[in-house]
Formats: sequence, structure tokens, C-alpha cells
Amino acid sequence: RCVFVRLTGCHLRCAWCDTTYAFTEGAWLTLDEIVERVREYACPTIEVTGGEPLLQMDGALVEALHARRFAVAIETNGTRLPPPGIDWICISPKAGAPLALTHGDELKLVFPQPGAEPEQFESLDFRYFYLQPMDGPQREENTQSAVCYCLKHPHWRVSLQTQKFLGIP
Repeated sequence: RCVFVRLTGCHLRCAWCDTTYAFTEGAWLTLDEIVERVREYACPTIEVTGGEPLLQMDGALVEALHARRFAVAIETNGTRLPPPGIDWICISPKAGAPLALTHGDELKLVFPQPGAEPEQFESLDFRYFYLQPMDGPQREENTQSAVCYCLKHPHWRVSLQTQKFLGIP
């Protein structure tokens, strides 16, 4: 269980992005307001995502969440280095974007993504490697391609966006 804190803004704006609302929507909150909102859910883990959360996330947020006994996870495109103290790091690299963060817990690659083939990332220092079928009109075809790739390359596993099957935005 975790609570997602979605920060607005991304410097990449991939054409296939499924969270384009994170480019322009949202509300300004203070650090204390963020912490108070997540405390309402009584979940042990806070996952900060975006857009690109490292455009805004800093050590003060990590420290404030840790002070209230939350584990802190992040999902980032990996183009920026995170503040220290994050408990779980997931990167989702994008084709053509420079990768600054090359280690962490999981690497989740949207697949297929021309210019970001899985073999480019296999030597990086991550515990888990996932292929996530690209959503859109070819979702079923992309899912089959991801499954086939993972069966041939057991270093990789399939990751599905469960929230979409459940109708959670």
C-alpha cells in the first residue's frame, strides 16, 4: 500500500505520455500541507511521481516524510539525481533523454520505445527490470510484444498498469 503524491511538470513531454494532465494541472501546496494530506491515508509508504518529480522534490520533503515514519519512494525518468535518503527508486528512462541516475531498485521501461531498447539498460545497477507495454491503440500488440521479449530475456519481467484495468486515474 502506498499514497501517490503526483507533482506537476515534466521537461520531456513524450508524445505518448499518459499523464499529460501533470503538465498543467495541480495546486500549489506547502511542505506542511503535503505532509498533512498524506497522513490522512495512514499508509506506510509515499510514492512521489509526476510529471517529473525531481524538478521539485528536495531533501526537505524526504526528511519531513521520514520524520513522520513514512518510507519514501520515487518514480522518475532518471534525468536528474535525487536528494539523499529515498528508500525506493524506480526510473522509467525515455528515448533520447540523458540518463543521470543509473542505479536504484527498479527500472521500468515503456515498451516498445524506438531508441530505448531494453538491451541498452541491462548493465545498469537495478534490482528489477520491467517492461511496461505502451498504452494506446496498440496496447494489446505492445503487451504481446513485451511478453514475448520477457520470455526470451528472463532478466526482464512484464509490468502492467493495474490502475488502468481498475479504472483508477
